[in-house]
Amino acid sequence: METLLTISLAGLFAGFIFSVPVAGPISILVTSYSLKGEFHFALVTAVGAAVVDFLYCFIAVFGFSQLYIMYQPLVPYTLLGGAIFMVILGYKIIHMHLKLDSNGRGDKPRLRKRGRFLTGIMVSLLNPSLFFGWLTSSFIIMSFTASLGINIGGLDTSLGKAVESIQNDPAVISQQAPPAAEFPAVSKNTDGKPVHPLFYSLAYALAVGLGSIIWFFNFSKFLVKHRHKLKVNVVDKIIHLLGFGLWGFALYLSYSALRMIGLFT
Repeated sequence: METLLTISLAGLFAGFIFSVPVAGPISILVTSYSLKGEFHFALVTAVGAAVVDFLYCFIAVFGFSQLYIMYQPLVPYTLLGGAIFMVILGYKIIHMHLKLDSNGRGDKPRLRKRGRFLTGIMVSLLNPSLFFGWLTSSFIIMSFTASLGINIGGLDTSLGKAVESIQNDPAVISQQAPPAAEFPAVSKNTDGKPVHPLFYSLAYALAVGLGSIIWFFNFSKFLVKHRHKLKVNVVDKIIHLLGFGLWGFALYLSYSALRMIGLFT
């Protein structure tokens, strides 16, 4: 139980800290919705993204590298799909206009929360590079935790092997990546009781998703609360710039995909 609690706290910290940078596509969407006063839409978008964070993080930590190897040939096309999706989202954001009624309230939400939730899922799911992001960040967190003498069930060792397998080319996972069978079948916690690594991995991945949601909840609340300090036309311009930011991510994903296909060297 002590080890599970430690791993969960480490995951919560990782999910919160690594969600702080506001340069990612999900951050752009959350920011744009929050500046329009659509807190609930911003939050459900973040929750949708957190579901994918949980999935990618669990795959990375549990040692399912072989699953990614099987998926590898589809990565360039997934990136292209993500680029197209972000172009469409960017277009919609660029053409957003904040309108206030006589009471100073913003536009009424037009899309259902389910649509925002699926948007959060799709934006993250169509960006397979998140797998490597969570792989490396989890390795840093786990290595630091293990260096303090805390038993984390061998997760740092498994993550270390996976990181070594792709260190020569972070864009493509090596065919020599450690299969799940190399992950220790059973570990022991500090009390000497056996704990299957599945529980460790699930606890960490769930905590990562929760940490991400906590950050975006507070970030969105802050923006919604203080957005009235800006003029309407200023908020409009900021939102439109965020849309162009999504186009920038679309361009980057397209370049990465074409490079994987071999059109760029």
